[in-house]
Amino acid sequence: MKRRAGEREKELKKKKLLEELGESRLPYMTPADADFHQLWKTKYSKLVFRKSDTVPEELHQMVQESFLTLRKHDCFFQDLVRIKGKDFFTPVSRILIGNPGCTYKYLNTRLFTVPWPTEGYEIKYCSPQIHDACKALIKLNDYLHIEAVKALQGQNLLESKETEDTPVIDREQNFATSLREKGSVSQDQSSFCVPEDDFTSLNSRTSYNVTLLNYMDPLQMLYLKQEPYFGMGNMAVSWHHDENLVERSTVAVYSYSCEGSPAEETYDQKLQGRDPAVWHVGLKVAWDIETPGLAIPLHQGDFYLMLDDLNMTHQHCVLAGFSPRFSSTHRVADCSRGTLEYIFGQCELALQNLQTDSNSGALSLKSLETAVVKQVEEIHNEVEFEWLRQFWFQGKRYLKCTDWWLKPMAKLEEYWRKMETMSSLVLHEVRKKEQTEEQRNETISCFLLVLTERQRLRKEWTARIFWNVTKTPCACCIPSAFREPTPPALRSDRPHDCVTQINPAHFFLKAQSFPHSSQILHSECHGMKSSVGECWQRIIKNKIKCQQSVGGPLMNHCDAFLKFQWIYFGF
Repeated sequence: MKRRAGEREKELKKKKLLEELGESRLPYMTPADADFHQLWKTKYSKLVFRKSDTVPEELHQMVQESFLTLRKHDCFFQDLVRIKGKDFFTPVSRILIGNPGCTYKYLNTRLFTVPWPTEGYEIKYCSPQIHDACKALIKLNDYLHIEAVKALQGQNLLESKETEDTPVIDREQNFATSLREKGSVSQDQSSFCVPEDDFTSLNSRTSYNVTLLNYMDPLQMLYLKQEPYFGMGNMAVSWHHDENLVERSTVAVYSYSCEGSPAEETYDQKLQGRDPAVWHVGLKVAWDIETPGLAIPLHQGDFYLMLDDLNMTHQHCVLAGFSPRFSSTHRVADCSRGTLEYIFGQCELALQNLQTDSNSGALSLKSLETAVVKQVEEIHNEVEFEWLRQFWFQGKRYLKCTDWWLKPMAKLEEYWRKMETMSSLVLHEVRKKEQTEEQRNETISCFLLVLTERQRLRKEWTARIFWNVTKTPCACCIPSAFREPTPPALRSDRPHDCVTQINPAHFFLKAQSFPHSSQILHSECHGMKSSVGECWQRIIKNKIKCQQSVGGPLMNHCDAFLKFQWIYFGF
């Protein structure tokens, strides 16, 4: 609910800003403009830029080889993201690499890390080359962490001295050198200048746990969105704040454009605005029409840091050049609800309410207290919609690099099965005569709210599956119930198992308003599976759009599929 309210607020701000602009465009500056450095110093001082020759050549070589290796092994994928209730493929292809068990969520899509080599974890990579690529990226991660700490220390020192003549960092200036000239400190002196608590804070705000790798070849794109406020040209990534980060944490971005085309070799100073052949990062003060924007060229091996609260107070975009480009964007992802450790803990908390009779082996619930039932069912929803469906919806993409996630996801599926059983047990218990009318109503009211949300989300995910398949008909996007090998819980090829778990709740609720509905629906479900599978396979094989399948035999197959979804999965 908060997310939707935030999206509406952003849209209103964007609409108001565009209305104020009308046909005109806001001014922006590049390094070719006389006032560029002064603008950077006064309005964008928390952006730190480093040119490629400040980075060790060995590191450049390792990282750039890792990009090409991952590209060669087809490890980059366009994400299907959800914006304002609609699904879109990102123009940029991505892969998330980072700490084992970490995830990163943006635009309603959860990405799961390909784990980089980490002590204490057994990680089997699909090839030695992918292992080496991940190892190179963790070395880049360590390097950028150190650089970010230095930059924050330098910024704090300069602010404490109220220095007014701090030089702006551009391609002709070395940030580390300028800090030394201003009396900055080396790493071994940091404890003298920075209090221990502050140093701990700086360290935690720069300890990157994931990197989101990006790749795009602009010349292969049929269409790129135009930058709407300044007229900066083609955008690879629209204006945004990075999501799901630890507050005031630094974002580090290493850029590698495959330079060499004639259009990229020269920078025409006579051009108005930025050179369209060169990749740029664009920055602007959020929802501000008074301050000019910045467009900073990105060349092979450059990197930049967005310090402190810059990601909150400003927005940034990526402006496409002509050549293919990779980038590695290192983040301190907010993993308070996004790690395996967290979700396993939630599952164990929920299953504390499930007990087994030592003699009969029968399962029962320890408590029917409203708060307990609500907590268990909310965890149930979280496991299904934030983890299992998110993971399997993205198909076999992670298997391109490693099978590391399969075991923990199998464990999560077992937890999910048990929570499905617990949902059935709730309904079984409220039917008992021992329950007073008041207790029964209280439990059902609480249970209904969570179950209604579950039904809504299942409908939403069904729509996403249909959209994904009709747009990109590939095997990894087929609903998991019809995928091989034999699928786990949400991909069960024995749908009658799900009837005993999910549908008692669904049937019980429907029967309150529609007498005998459960018997009618259940009689329709037998023999449904082959019809559903045939429908789906025909949609895949023939690349049939939804609107093309209306009427005739295909419509009957689609009806069968929707019935199947509704009966077996609560849709």
